[in-house]
This record gives sequence, structure tokens and C-alpha cells, in this order.
Amino acid sequence: MTTTLDALADEFAEHRTHLLGVAYRLTGTLADAEDAVQDAWLRLSTLDKKARDEIRELRGWLTTVVGRLCLDRLRSAAVRRERYTGSWLPEPLVTPFETPASEDPLDVIVRDDGVRMAAMVVLDQLPPEQRVAFVLHDAFAVPFSEIAGTLGVSEATARQYASRGRRAVADADPPSRASLDEQRELLTKFMTALASGDMDGVLEVLHPDVVLIGDSDGKARTTRNFVRGPEKIARFSFGLLEQYGLDVLASGRPIMVNGDLAIAMPATPGKRWDMSRRVSAIAIKDGKIAAIYDVVNPDKLTRATGF
Repeated sequence: MTTTLDALADEFAEHRTHLLGVAYRLTGTLADAEDAVQDAWLRLSTLDKKARDEIRELRGWLTTVVGRLCLDRLRSAAVRRERYTGSWLPEPLVTPFETPASEDPLDVIVRDDGVRMAAMVVLDQLPPEQRVAFVLHDAFAVPFSEIAGTLGVSEATARQYASRGRRAVADADPPSRASLDEQRELLTKFMTALASGDMDGVLEVLHPDVVLIGDSDGKARTTRNFVRGPEKIARFSFGLLEQYGLDVLASGRPIMVNGDLAIAMPATPGKRWDMSRRVSAIAIKDGKIAAIYDVVNPDKLTRATGF
């Protein structure tokens, strides 16, 4: 492989979007993903010529290095999560609605079905070792011999970690990505029913097992506990409208979050307290809304602009 630093930087740049996608799927935060990719470059660029020449395939080598770096971050995150207030959701990857596809890194990453919010939420429930083994092998075809080195375990143990992660994901059965037309139709029906005070219309579009998950870390207003079931979510939604008024619906605008349709809402004054700036994404199952992901933690919205 090339050994001059400039040529090496050019080669690395060709793999950067791929590495960001790997790291985001492993960590659930773009900041951690970017840090892992930058650290991978630092490790590559400081290798001596002999070590560089021993790299047989740069993309695979970098993927393995990023996996190891993300494992360290996941283990540290497990400690931080113990101090997190309420539920934790992945950082939303926000892209514009109805714009032509581009080769911008975020646009490329969100095309992958594996980064949809429903799938990322399930990955977040896996222990770090299972998550790394499962994602690296099943999504990116990293050999178990290399995954074993990343995890510091035997190849057989690495296979077990991946198998357990695969089984956990299958048992959770996260909703697959619905077509944009179906998402638009359901979201329109939901918002229209809310605006008209139509309880039956709201219940009609909600899946029997629907869940609402809010993420604020105590820094903004949303539900701290899961809200489960159509009736509870309908009452919760109408309660918000009573507090903030119908104008709050008009203030929302469509965006894409992790490749799926979502609503972005600016901060809005209310009767007793202001509504926090937020993005709310949905997942669809059996033709109905099966999950609502309400991200209001301002730390996770720093890259979401325009509202």
C-alpha cells in the first residue's frame, strides 16, 4: 500500500464515510463516531513504514481499529448512562426532507437500513461485546478472527457474542423501514386527527403495541418513562395540545431522521411552561405507528438546524 503521508490521507478519506457509519452504528452518537474515526487516522498515520506495509487491506484494518475504539467508548458510556435522567435514544441523524440524494456522509449513512432509529434502539440494549461482534460481523463482514482480537477473546467466544446479539435483535423484531409514502400518509393522518380532536382517528393509526420514548436527560421537557398503548399515547398527545395549543402543530416541519420521516418543532411558549425544541421520529409496523421517538436533549440536537 502507499506509504507517503499525503497519499495515505487520500486513501483514508476514501473510507471515511464507511468508517463513520460503522462507528455510529456501534456508539449511537455522531460525536463518538467522529472521535473514533479521527483516532483511527491518528493510529494509521503514526505507524512506521514497516507496519504500514504489513496492512493487507486498508478498509478492513481501519474497520477493525474503529471497532476497538468504539468498544472502549461503549464501556465508558455504560457508566455514564447510569447517571442519565430518563430514557436514552441514539443521537438523531437529521437530513433535509425531499432533497436529492447526495454523497454527503450523513446522506450516505442514513440510506443504510441498519441505522434506522428502531434498529439503533435495539442495538443500544446489547452489551458492548455483543454489539461490537454482531455489528462488525453481520453488517460489515469482519472475520471472527479479527473480531476476537478486537474484543480480546477467543474466536469461539467472539462467535458466541455475535450469536447472542443476533438472537436478541431477532427477538426484539424492530420494525423494518416503511416506504416514504406510507410514512407520510400515516403521519398526516395522525397530525390531522390531533388537530381536529378526533380521538378515534388518532387511535386508528396507532399500533396496539405502540410505545412513546422521550430523551431529555432532564434538560428539557418530555416523558421520562415509556408511554405504552394507543389510549395512553393519545391522551398524552391531546394533553400536550391543551397545554400548547393547535399552533404547535403548525410550527412543525418535516425532516428526515436516520433516513425516516420525522417532525421538527421549535421551542414554543405554553400556558404553564414552554415546549422544548425537539425532533420526533416514528417507526411503522403492520401499517400503523408502532413507535414514537421524541428527542429533546439539546446536546443531541446541536447538528439539527433550521428550526
